[in-house]
Amino acid sequence: MRGELLIMVGIAMIIIGFMLVFLGTIIMSFSHPSESDVEAGGVIMIGPIPIVFGTKKGATLAMILAIVLMALWVILALLRRA
Repeated sequence: MRGELLIMVGIAMIIIGFMLVFLGTIIMSFSHPSESDVEAGGVIMIGPIPIVFGTKKGATLAMILAIVLMALWVILALLRRA
């Protein structure tokens, strides 16, 4: 039961993420049609090794979010043991 719930939550988060990216793109294209300043970045975690890519601002934000998510994961893992 818990595994199925985690799978459903994960799928829901992916769908919500796609919708947010889609809506953000539409909103930005209508509000600033002539500007082409793009900031993007991402982090791929292969075990404990992060691979960071993107522009300087986007990659910095992505790395900060990755650190926050890893810390949250560690905290939840420690709480589950207790």
